[in-house]
Amino acid sequence: MITATDLEVRAGARTLLSTNGTALRVQPGDRIGLVGRNGAGKTTTMRILAGEGEPYAGTITRSGEIGYLPQDPREGNLDVLARDRVLSARGLDTLLAEMEKQQALMAEVVDDAERDRAVRRYGQLEERFSALGGYAAEAEAGRICSSLGLPDRVLSQPLRTLSGGQRRRVELARILFAASEAGSNVTLLLDEPTNHLDADSIVWLRDFLQNHAGGLIVISHDVELLAAVVNRVWFLDAVRAEVDVYNMGWQRYLDARATDEQRRRRERANAERKAAALRAQAAKLGAKATKAVAAQNMLRRAERMLAALDDEPVADKVARIKFPTPAPCGKVPLVAKGLTKNYGSLEVFSGVDLAIDRGSRVVVLGLNGAGKTTLLRLLAGVEKPDAGIVEPGHGLRIGYFAQEHDTLDAEATVWENIRHAAPDTAEQELRGLLGAFMFSGPQLDQPAGTLSGGEKTRLALAGLVASAANVLLLDEPTNNLDPASREQVLDALRSYEGAVVLVTHDPGAAEALRPERVVLLPDGTEDFWSDEYREIIELA
Repeated sequence: MITATDLEVRAGARTLLSTNGTALRVQPGDRIGLVGRNGAGKTTTMRILAGEGEPYAGTITRSGEIGYLPQDPREGNLDVLARDRVLSARGLDTLLAEMEKQQALMAEVVDDAERDRAVRRYGQLEERFSALGGYAAEAEAGRICSSLGLPDRVLSQPLRTLSGGQRRRVELARILFAASEAGSNVTLLLDEPTNHLDADSIVWLRDFLQNHAGGLIVISHDVELLAAVVNRVWFLDAVRAEVDVYNMGWQRYLDARATDEQRRRRERANAERKAAALRAQAAKLGAKATKAVAAQNMLRRAERMLAALDDEPVADKVARIKFPTPAPCGKVPLVAKGLTKNYGSLEVFSGVDLAIDRGSRVVVLGLNGAGKTTLLRLLAGVEKPDAGIVEPGHGLRIGYFAQEHDTLDAEATVWENIRHAAPDTAEQELRGLLGAFMFSGPQLDQPAGTLSGGEKTRLALAGLVASAANVLLLDEPTNNLDPASREQVLDALRSYEGAVVLVTHDPGAAEALRPERVVLLPDGTEDFWSDEYREIIELA
């Protein structure tokens, strides 16, 4: 359970939320959809409710366990096996490791007394293991992982060998594994939980969340998930910096929200009409010296009437994204020959050849863990191959969009990030560019690490626009975007004249790109694009 009283949330000097003396509560059985336009402060509010940040003012009390899934995967110990990370939710990982150690001792030692100690120690560990659910719990963890698209081959790998999307699914599996045992004692805080999930996994997740007995707050652009799961809605109004609480399901909320907006418009129109009449009457009376006091009183009444109104709602803004004409380059600006990448004993792919022609459009496909993100990192020069080479052609200028926003400096401000991306561009031009991507005023001084996932995506895309790149390497560019901003990105891709290498789980992104070729990993096979590859994108 979570209770937030007199909560005030800020990002720099900007107030994102003020509850004005009221309390926000999450109790067992509450399944709350936290919604609002991009940049309203949903992710920041969620992080503070989870205890990952401090509010500007107010108090937050928590009881029971908290299962928090942030938009970006946490680093932590990347050498741990994925399976052990999931099992650690119930403390089973350390027990299993110790049991395996005692088993090895029992088989290896020749001293009878030492063997007896190992046997006794193993028995004690097995008893504790059974008390925590034992092998049935381990099997349950496996079922959850499988339902989220994490097969055994992935679970047996260290986290550092997994893609960002796989690590995020491991973290989600860990949270749900804990929740399946603790039930109503766990409050889940899930920020865009369907990112990197295929259609079947999303359906399974909906069912799990519908049956969760504890509390839940979910941020999601997946309307079907919200409609199926939530029984309450918190609307974070970016204009008023307040939360409107709706104790109802999604469809009734949409109807109630529309009614509230109509009511506010009527109230504003009536108040403005009355204020205008008072001002007109005051102007007439003010011409007479004997009526001056009455005129001033009327003006004050008009001002109080307008001051009592909420700020006028504005339509949700979207970024005006347009890639400029790319810098001139040769006929083949980027070539890769015999690329091979291993993580320890795990071979990701071997002997991949790729030539990117000027203006060409390529989609990289493969199942999760096939090395799609790794290939883009090699092409971008972020990582080095274990074998093979990446050869830049004449005039190559790469623009790399990282799935986990690795190209952004989390400690630097929005302004410092864009300045780093385009050091030779005039300041006024960069300010105009940031304005087109909906960054202005105090937000320019906000650290990039405090931005929401959608805001980080917009900032990273702004950096690409500023770079005038002629080859774009895009890793999941539509993740974390609301529908309107997603369409802006897709429109920009349609009109971009340079070359694009795209990794995506979004079939619409591939269709907008109008690709000529696909590269299938881990084999590196090339083929012409056809509609059958759309289905592979949804499964990948």
